[in-house]
Amino acid sequence: MEYAIAKDLIRHVSLRQMQIFEAVVRLGSYTRAAEELHLSQPTVSMQVKKLCETIGYPLIEKLGNQLHTTDIGKEVYASTKDVLRSMAALGESTAALGGVVKGPLRMAVITSAKYFMPHLLGAFINQYPDVQPILKVTNRSRVLERLHSNEDDLLIMGQVPEGLAVEAHPFIDNELVVVASPNHPLTQSKSITLEQLSKERFLVRESGSGTRLAIDRLFAEQGLNVQTYMDLGSSEAIKQAVMAGLGISVLSKHNLRLELAGHHIAILDVEGFPLFYRWYAVHLKGKKLSLASQTFLEFLLEQGKEMLQQLPQGQPPSGSS
Repeated sequence: MEYAIAKDLIRHVSLRQMQIFEAVVRLGSYTRAAEELHLSQPTVSMQVKKLCETIGYPLIEKLGNQLHTTDIGKEVYASTKDVLRSMAALGESTAALGGVVKGPLRMAVITSAKYFMPHLLGAFINQYPDVQPILKVTNRSRVLERLHSNEDDLLIMGQVPEGLAVEAHPFIDNELVVVASPNHPLTQSKSITLEQLSKERFLVRESGSGTRLAIDRLFAEQGLNVQTYMDLGSSEAIKQAVMAGLGISVLSKHNLRLELAGHHIAILDVEGFPLFYRWYAVHLKGKKLSLASQTFLEFLLEQGKEMLQQLPQGQPPSGSS
């Protein structure tokens, strides 16, 4: 009986229907799915309807202005993603047999890495123009979710996740520095202690971010607490707040080239700083990388540091180190 059902699905469900259904569920919209796939909205709706008829159950329901998958729809969506992922892997393997570096390169990076990863990705694409980069920038918690569900080829993060079997490849230093407005009184001080720093108004990332974890750990080791003044959701928001004189913060130096070059931000001379961590390219242990992702990983390990050193470097303002 199960074999007969499987044969019926194979006969009547097309890969195109799976692709359309996956896009509708992922994007939560028939219109957006049509735009992404370069189809008309009636065509998208018709193909989803045919898929529902073949399955024999409604897969999507509209509640108010939002689309929701039914219970069976969730199962079909998961199976559809598996099939499409396998087809993509087959295409990549076929290209790899010919030694051609081409096809999609799926990456997710934490928000702090968005300041340098496009430069590295751009340099790589110049060498391998047939690679199609798909870059997702998000926070650490979402990156970890994507890693756990194996949604990407590589993930770029500053701290290797614990409790998950991964392979982590360090490729450049992540230098964390204490920053303030150039007008801040501490820009004139040398060898500032952590105790002094703990009395300042701190602008911090959301709980769980790699930088936040590093700072909390450092202060806890000294029996000190960070006086959180504002909790902000991105490094860009923190930079703007620092430049506005709202407080001090700790940021990756990779993110400060423009601000240092324009003398909009100062690096404070703090004992124990800078903190040196690493940026890692991460994937699940045992994952078979496509030729494109394996080549990009090798590019990061062999050329990443040199490529970033070629970018314009900002000069610290007067009074900073």
